Amino acid sequence: MEAEIVIICIVSFFAGFIDSIAGGGGLIQTPAILLLFPQFPVATLLGTTKIPSLSGTMFSAYLYSKKVEVNFRIFTILIPAAFAGAFLGSWVITLIEDDFIKPAILVILTLVAIYTFLNKSLGETTYRKTEIRKQMIIGSLFGFVIGFYDGMIGPGTGSFFILAFIVFLGFDFLTAAANAKMLNVATNIASIALFASTGNILYRLAIPMAICNVCGAFLGTKLALLKGNKFIRAFFLIVVVATIMRFAIEIFQ
Repeated sequence: MEAEIVIICIVSFFAGFIDSIAGGGGLIQTPAILLLFPQFPVATLLGTTKIPSLSGTMFSAYLYSKKVEVNFRIFTILIPAAFAGAFLGSWVITLIEDDFIKPAILVILTLVAIYTFLNKSLGETTYRKTEIRKQMIIGSLFGFVIGFYDGMIGPGTGSFFILAFIVFLGFDFLTAAANAKMLNVATNIASIALFASTGNILYRLAIPMAICNVCGAFLGTKLALLKGNKFIRAFFLIVVVATIMRFAIEIFQ
């Protein structure tokens, strides 16, 4: 048990590092904990990963907010929408299997990768100003939908949030990454509330994982702020492609 805890903590460090830059930390953290602790229910393991995810995301959001413009006004609408979506998604996953959703997610992620790759300037220029009411309406819609996905499945949520901020609100990659963290905090809190209320969190795993995730998030955020948009765009593509490969293996194996 002790060796498995050490391994999952190392994985959580790298998950925090990846997630702080381009999202997708769950890509390695979720399958790792399912593999290392098969004796526990899946819902319990998924609930446990939400604690380190929240810790790393909150710390990353704080670091980003000190260096990157974050429009806190729009989050008065976006955060409740993302919270509601994630809570509903977490509830739904306790009722049904997610196998039928994975093929659809695979197609969406493939389109995301192609779209980002072909649009060389996507998210690399200073973001355009968008009317605040439009930001709130569009943001609340994608906040709820992606929040629902995060609560129900998870991996790639940060990447979806980043792309949504770029495509729909005109943010650059750095600003999108910073703002995405704020919504990711909301979705993680919602999921934790649901999983904690049903007793599906292993705190003896979650706490050391959280410490390691924060350390990874610190390093990743510092690197993202230092390297800027082109670095985040490249990292974003790597994470999306890796997520595509993971879903493809699960579907076709």
